[in-house]
Amino acid sequence: MRNGFPQRIGHLLLALATAAGALAGAAPAAASPAPPALEFADAESQALFGTAYTAALRNLLRTNTMAYDARYDRSGLLDPATGIVRAGGGYAQPWTRDASINSWNATSLLDPALARNTLWAVVDKDAGGGLRVQQDDQQWDQVVWVTAAWHHFLVTGDRAFLQDAYRTAAATLTIREHATTAGYNPAYGLFTGASFFNDGIAGYPAPPADATESVSTGSMPWPGVASGMYLSTNELYYAAYVNAANMAGQLGRPAQESTGYRNKATALRTAINRNFWNPATGLYDYQLLADGSRGAFQEGTGLAFALIFGIANPAQARSIIGRARELPWGMPDTFPHWARYSDAQPGRHNAIVWPLVQGLWAKALAGQGETNAFAAETARLAKLAGSNSGFWEIHNGTTGVVDGGWQRLGDTVKFHWGSEPDQTWSATAFLDMVHTGLFGLTFTDRGLSVAPHLPAGWGDVTLRNVRYRGANLTIALHGAGSTIRSFLVDGRPAAPAVPATLTGDHTIDVTLTGAPAGDRDGDGVTDDRDRCADTAGAGALSGCPDPAHLEAEDARNTGGVKANVNHTGYSGRAFLDGLWAQGASTSFTVHRATTAAERAAITVRYANANDDTRTMTLSVDGQPVRQVGFPKVSGSWDAWGTTTFADVPLTGRDPVVTLSYGTGDTGAINLDWLEYRP
Repeated sequence: MRNGFPQRIGHLLLALATAAGALAGAAPAAASPAPPALEFADAESQALFGTAYTAALRNLLRTNTMAYDARYDRSGLLDPATGIVRAGGGYAQPWTRDASINSWNATSLLDPALARNTLWAVVDKDAGGGLRVQQDDQQWDQVVWVTAAWHHFLVTGDRAFLQDAYRTAAATLTIREHATTAGYNPAYGLFTGASFFNDGIAGYPAPPADATESVSTGSMPWPGVASGMYLSTNELYYAAYVNAANMAGQLGRPAQESTGYRNKATALRTAINRNFWNPATGLYDYQLLADGSRGAFQEGTGLAFALIFGIANPAQARSIIGRARELPWGMPDTFPHWARYSDAQPGRHNAIVWPLVQGLWAKALAGQGETNAFAAETARLAKLAGSNSGFWEIHNGTTGVVDGGWQRLGDTVKFHWGSEPDQTWSATAFLDMVHTGLFGLTFTDRGLSVAPHLPAGWGDVTLRNVRYRGANLTIALHGAGSTIRSFLVDGRPAAPAVPATLTGDHTIDVTLTGAPAGDRDGDGVTDDRDRCADTAGAGALSGCPDPAHLEAEDARNTGGVKANVNHTGYSGRAFLDGLWAQGASTSFTVHRATTAAERAAITVRYANANDDTRTMTLSVDGQPVRQVGFPKVSGSWDAWGTTTFADVPLTGRDPVVTLSYGTGDTGAINLDWLEYRP
């Protein structure tokens, strides 16, 4: 659960216990297969998307893979030699939603054994030994596990897993159908309980909340939420019924089992469309309260699921694509602002951007063939990760800065939440953008289909070391678009699919055409001619940003550096902080009109309220040039000054200038912008 003060204390205690278990000799995670590598021919695409992909892999497979812990083996099905994927920084547990989403997004493909363990880590047994998705305080979100489990089978072909997964799915659905809380409401033919994503009351309008949010920071303690019906939750039940039917059919169960689930799915899809579709808005409503009152608000995950699961018909899908509202930095959780929130203080689960929601929306866009819209959402998340040293939990939708959002705690008090770093489902959201969106990887019980969406301006791209069952694939995309002009396997023409029986090393070359015309970044340079197609630039630089003035919040950062707005006087939408420890760095790509070698001047605007001159290391293309100084500006971090570094050697068309806190440096400055003068 990502809301409520008692839960946060519990997170800390469990994290300490987990650490103690590791010190006591918990088994290390088994060696994982080598991860894929993403390689763009275009330098800008590699810097933006390739770097984010590598960071996302590291987040999932290293930072957030924990050792086996017997406390999570309530199902008795975990492999002690294999690890578990935790929810992320600040959240030590796997959790039902996180375990399911992360396996569905990426883990089942990248490390099947790790995904299998993670899925079983959120399953327990009843008194009779029957398997069920764990019965915790977020029981309304249990059924997302069923979709993740079916996907895991499609990726791996693991029939032993499927046998137990079907038992788990059947038992869990039966529990939910007969539950008195977060159960089935026959009057509407819908399931009650909180929205899939919104476990905090900040995600709900008033009613069912009130203007002070005075009952609880969580959502289920509110009677109106517990008895209400929400779009995304019912869509996940629909998907669970469909996938339970798929499991039954695959296992050869009696026909009445699969038929029964399909009939329930059909009835639920009808009820969703009857109760949530709003012809006036051309979108699905977010909520339906028990008294029949409807809430014509936008829910990001709900709209995404409607497209992903095929709940929307083609006309509805076109309407959703055309009418859904996005913020400058992506698809918001819920929209618009509730009356108690604002641009200055967005609600934690309101008009604010969670990368998980962005990932689901991008999956939906790609599935509808919306290549440019998919590209824009993917670029937003890549930039958010690149400018903030990795994948965070939540971002302000207008500025893009790391921001946990606000929650009302009484008549006048609002609490400003933190946004946790190293969030696994934020990272797997980006991995899924690459795998499902860009490369179009879709898994069936017979094999892997490949239907890519390569946007204009991204350039050719190769994904190496994709392990699918017994095969190790290298997939190369050429051209741009989603129409396959040629599909070659090991140099020979083939259908755009990989049979499940394929083994060994193979190379797939896909040539694409039909990329939609457009200018995604609105800089007057069409995408097919734009070297920086998703970052506004200048025509004289083939659409790349003019290095005469580069805002620091658009730089690519590591080591804890991130955009911030907690001081005044900066230009642009934010400034950079976090240059406070060794290893922190910020990098600016200087897109020049020439490739000739030169010695240029670099001017930086910065803040230094320390008592002395601070130092950083200036590098070009990864090679240190010299240590540079930043004199004290003032005793206030709201005051800014400039300093110029002359005679900086640059070569090539796109040299990268980096300021880093290296050995012997003192750091501890904030940055506002960088300017290059030849």
